[in-house]
Amino acid sequence: MDAELITIIGRVIDEVNVSRAEKIPTTDLEALTLYGEGGVFDSMQLVNFLAIMEFEITEEFDVEVSLTSEKAVSQRVSPFSRVRRLIDFAAQEIDIARSDSGVAAVAGDASVR
Repeated sequence: MDAELITIIGRVIDEVNVSRAEKIPTTDLEALTLYGEGGVFDSMQLVNFLAIMEFEITEEFDVEVSLTSEKAVSQRVSPFSRVRRLIDFAAQEIDIARSDSGVAAVAGDASVR
């Protein structure tokens, strides 16, 4: 699932980059700081990015997730600080959504629905 999520993040960043003067680098996405000190997004840009991510996750995995839930914002370490943390958080939320909807989850296989 990580590979699918990194691909989605890359697509979303490419989409966001269309309207940005200062482009977000996509060469080493997993090391990218999204939000906070040294982050590429301010708070409004982050919300926009996460909304697009939620849509893309729904399209790819056929489940609805909320990346901006109370669970996300109340974590001690923000899942929005780095791409790696966002991938881990999104994967957990996808697994929860799949189990809640009765859809089987197979680690590393986004084609299972």
